Parts: sequence; C-alpha cells; structure tokens
Amino acid sequence: MLTKLEKRIIASIQEDLPVTERPYAKIAEKLNISEDTFLGKLKDLCDRGIIRRFGATIRHQMSGFKANAMAAWKVDEDRVDEVGQKMASFKEVTHCYRRNPTDGWPYNLYTMIHGNDEESCRRTARKMSEETSIDTYTLLFSRKELKKTSMKYFPSEAA
Repeated sequence: MLTKLEKRIIASIQEDLPVTERPYAKIAEKLNISEDTFLGKLKDLCDRGIIRRFGATIRHQMSGFKANAMAAWKVDEDRVDEVGQKMASFKEVTHCYRRNPTDGWPYNLYTMIHGNDEESCRRTARKMSEETSIDTYTLLFSRKELKKTSMKYFPSEAA
C-alpha cells in the first residue's frame, strides 16, 4: 500500500524536472514538504522496489541533434558487460542496453547514437566497432517520432 504522500511523490516525478540547480527542492516545495523528506521518501520507494527505474528522456531534436540511430550489435555473451560499458562511455550515446536475440535477428546489445547528420552517426558506430572489436552490427535511423510518452501513475495526485 502506498500512502497519499508517496502517490503524490510518484506523480510529481513523472513530468519534466525543473531546470534548476536543485530540482528536487522545487518539487518538494510544491508538495509542501522538505527536500530531505522528499529525497528520503524517494529513496525508500526505490529501496522497496516500487520505483525500479528513474531515467531521463532526451529530446534530441530540441538539443541540437539532427540525426539519431539505434545501433544493434551482435556481442558474445561473455563480453556484453565489458562492451556495453565501453559503448556507453561514448558521449554520442544516450542509451545502451542488452536484449535477447531472436531467430533471424542476432543482435543483443543496443546503443542510441546521436549526431549532427547520419554520416556522423555512422562514424561514431565505426569508431565504437573499432574500439570494441565488434564488427557485426546494423544501424536503424529514426525517420519520424511517433510517440515519446511514458506511463502516468496516479495522475489525479499530480495536482
């Protein structure tokens, strides 16, 4: 069971974070609680497994990037962690995750590469390939953004 305050906290972090030095202080102020209380409750929700993932979404068009490509890589399972760490360290990469390969689609590691144009994404992928010795990959370029929303839990609590 979640308390009313916990539901309000969950609802409050589903929107864009305020662009400020202390965004959680701003959110806590809106909830009429201290920043320490807010952060403590947030940590507790994470520790209890109620919040399992806390991430950010980059709106690449608004950040100056003109192109992005999902690179799908075929990586030996015993190297996935090592290669994933290396690929995630590239400044052009905003997402890096492992998925199970399927029949006809052997790729198990994915990276989202952003660049000024498609060629810069290709250059980054080639450099990533060279630095990791992974040469089996494909690039899937975004052509049109169809959806960029997340689930909303407790929307009535947001107000």
